[in-house]
Amino acid sequence: MGRAHEVRAAAMAKTAAMKSKLYSRYGKELYIAAKSGVPDPDMNLTLARKIKEAKSNQVPADVIKRAIDKAKGNDSTSYEEVRYEGFGPGNSTVIVDCLTDNTNRSYTNVKTAFNKCKGAKIAGAGAVSFGYEQVGLFYFPYDDEEKMLDAMMEADVDVLDLNVEDGEMMVKTAYADFSKAQDAIEKLIPDVKFDTCEVTMLANETVKLTSQEDIDAYHKLLDTLNDIDDVNKIYSNVDED
Repeated sequence: MGRAHEVRAAAMAKTAAMKSKLYSRYGKELYIAAKSGVPDPDMNLTLARKIKEAKSNQVPADVIKRAIDKAKGNDSTSYEEVRYEGFGPGNSTVIVDCLTDNTNRSYTNVKTAFNKCKGAKIAGAGAVSFGYEQVGLFYFPYDDEEKMLDAMMEADVDVLDLNVEDGEMMVKTAYADFSKAQDAIEKLIPDVKFDTCEVTMLANETVKLTSQEDIDAYHKLLDTLNDIDDVNKIYSNVDED
């Protein structure tokens, strides 16, 4: 079938793997939210917000239902949130958040991933995270900055940044105001389709990798980390634009 078919197949496989990782991540987060209180979004605000976030990221309804049903049952799985930090090639830094039922396993796997990549090494807690800021981040099609700012002010949201480029609006908020900001956006734009809707860690300063060797090693590190089941989110200071 030729090279073109192989490229398409590889791209489809990568997309499927990314979706699987996303669904697994939200499955765990929804399960934790449901277990933290009553497994009913009408009575559990944390769960309600996590469901809304999952839907905004196109997580299927059956994935959401399965996670909540699991929490309703007798399943005794207990996930722990753990964070690992490290240095990558070319002055890059990486933060790895895991949701795991075995911290020894997750640490070993993450450390091995760093060790496998040239110029990378795992570090202690706080070694790189001091250079990051936890924020709420939204990207969606919209171009009226004035109306959006008014909506954010009315909702008492601390807006850290807001701009529009090519019809795409970016809103960055204080971490604590993530849910209020999402509610305000959805109230102003009832049919909004988010390209990004998440709590994330952003580096205060970014770096550009200049050598192909560093670029290849960096991507190998991220790919290796993403292949670990316990890994939930990965943040870095690399500017790839």
